[in-house]
Amino acid sequence: MLRIAVPNKGSLSEPAVDMLREAGYRQRRDTRELVLADPDNDVEFFFLRPRDIAVYVGTGTVDAGITGRDLLLDSGAEAVEHMQLGFAGSTFRYAAPVGTVTSLDQVEGLRVATSYEVLVENHLRTHGVTASVVHLDGAVESAVQLGIADVVADVVSTGTTLRGAGLEVFGDPILKSEAVLIRPASVTDDAVSTGLETLTRRLLGVLTARQYVLMDYDVPAHLVEAAVALTPGLESPTVSPLHDRDWAAVRAMVRRDQTNKLMDALYEVGARAILVTSIHACRL
Repeated sequence: MLRIAVPNKGSLSEPAVDMLREAGYRQRRDTRELVLADPDNDVEFFFLRPRDIAVYVGTGTVDAGITGRDLLLDSGAEAVEHMQLGFAGSTFRYAAPVGTVTSLDQVEGLRVATSYEVLVENHLRTHGVTASVVHLDGAVESAVQLGIADVVADVVSTGTTLRGAGLEVFGDPILKSEAVLIRPASVTDDAVSTGLETLTRRLLGVLTARQYVLMDYDVPAHLVEAAVALTPGLESPTVSPLHDRDWAAVRAMVRRDQTNKLMDALYEVGARAILVTSIHACRL
């Protein structure tokens, strides 16, 4: 039985649970449940603190887990990123009082407050910068005002919180993070490998279903080539003759974010009865 760690709270939790549910796995109904068996799919879920998941995966206590790339790299665990999951995107950056620090080399000799001590220390070392890293569990943006740091390093979404504390970001991003599926650095158990392959295919199916839609339309037979040039599908579109042999029906997968643009273009070509259908799940 494949053991999978899932975030039990925070911004990663609900999207992770939704994705696993869309992938066909059973999920808990009560947030107080810490362990959930899904014998139909031969998996068992463990709901853990997001920051701890990489440690459990790295030690082999669980076979796979969903966490943030930033949390994985900060953990120092013997776990590796297996696949990107496309949600909970964020940027990890340095920030300082407005007008005081403008580049990473100016951090030399300063105090840097962060909740991601390992990640920041590694980044500074990689760039040859020596600074004192102050570990905080939260409210990092207040560290400068309270006098315990000169610079902060934290997750930045809109930057509103930092600006409210009188700080501005500087330098290149330390890291661009998102939710990722992780596994131990080495997987030797055949059953685990098989379960991980199935999990990967299912999650890829969810990602694809979220990115694509099915587009159906009717088009005059003599315009089929022009129409399918706009909607080539993944391998090739399905083209079927209609009762009126002067018309054909076409079905193809298209990118969700291109839907309306393609509908406009198809209409201009001569297609009619253009319909778009969401995809619940798929395998490519």
